Amino acid sequence: MTDALHSALAEVGAHFQVEGEFKEARPYGNGHINDTYLALYDSPYGVRRYVHQRINTHVFREPEKVMENIRRVTEHIRHLVIANGGDPAREVLTLIPAHDGSFICRDALGQVWRTYAYIDRTQTFDVPPDLHTVYQAAYAFGHFQRQLASLPGPSLHETIPGFHHTPSRFEAFVRAVEADPLNRAARVKGEIAFLLRREADAPVIVDLLEQGRLPERATHNDTKINNVLFDEVTGQGICVIDLDTVMPGSALYDFGDMVRAAASRSAEDEPDASRAGFDLALFTQLARGYVHATRDLLTSAEFELLAFSARLITYEQALRFLTDYLNGDVYYKVAHPSQNLDRARTQIAMLAEMEDQAGLMEAIVERCRNEKE
Repeated sequence: MTDALHSALAEVGAHFQVEGEFKEARPYGNGHINDTYLALYDSPYGVRRYVHQRINTHVFREPEKVMENIRRVTEHIRHLVIANGGDPAREVLTLIPAHDGSFICRDALGQVWRTYAYIDRTQTFDVPPDLHTVYQAAYAFGHFQRQLASLPGPSLHETIPGFHHTPSRFEAFVRAVEADPLNRAARVKGEIAFLLRREADAPVIVDLLEQGRLPERATHNDTKINNVLFDEVTGQGICVIDLDTVMPGSALYDFGDMVRAAASRSAEDEPDASRAGFDLALFTQLARGYVHATRDLLTSAEFELLAFSARLITYEQALRFLTDYLNGDVYYKVAHPSQNLDRARTQIAMLAEMEDQAGLMEAIVERCRNEKE
């Protein structure tokens, strides 16, 4: 860490009601959107740890609304945890207020920062070490959904408009195919045809939400396993983190994206598409954990579409990756020219296997609804 960044973090910490004197900081985590640092402070009671995070205002253009959502959600969950005899210092994120009472500050460059209390004796996983961890992560996200179900109104702010509006993603894909600014379409005719054939799937959940046949819920919208903190001793998933995209949506989007991210047989950018695909054993544990946590919450219509939602979100992400590839890699960061194409192909391989096993996926969900935890 440079001296300039070290000084900048000390300045950021001075804006917040932290306990102690700034000692040091280091980069923390591997998030792709915000810049995160673990900071240590010397206090009369020992070392105190805090997480300083610079919010990416190119992605989150209205950080005040993001923070209002997070404040409301964390305060609500804290009340539930206390009422149930839990530990609010470990089971929900704790925002540290700035000295002016808000939850953000702006540094000398105008960049926006926030601060959380660090939760000790926890760990995260990019790749889960075993099926128990997969189950625990899914249960944690399902439990989070149950907690949000009683969040009082008004509706949360939409921090990224149209985030899971699959028809809009399809329309953007078609425009990219037609424009073909880098003449890349010719080499991906098969992939284009595969995605075009599934156009009818794109509006299914959006239409049901608009018709009132599916409930709108406050949802997480970034349900990757590394957004769950696990207790280092028990292995239990105890706290859901990364709440920037908590906003109105469908529980189906949360479940679908969790499956897309966690039930893959390969890395997201695996260059050999033959190694990509869908892992039914991982799906089984994801379904068990999520359904066990939500079986008294979700409607029959939601349960009937859980397996489909995994296919839909995988399809949506394939559309997004191939769209960006055709447009010249303008949205997602790439390390080489074909990385977005590799990403699209892994999603397509996964989706094809999901479709082949759709009946099994639906049977697994139904079995999970009826089994005891």
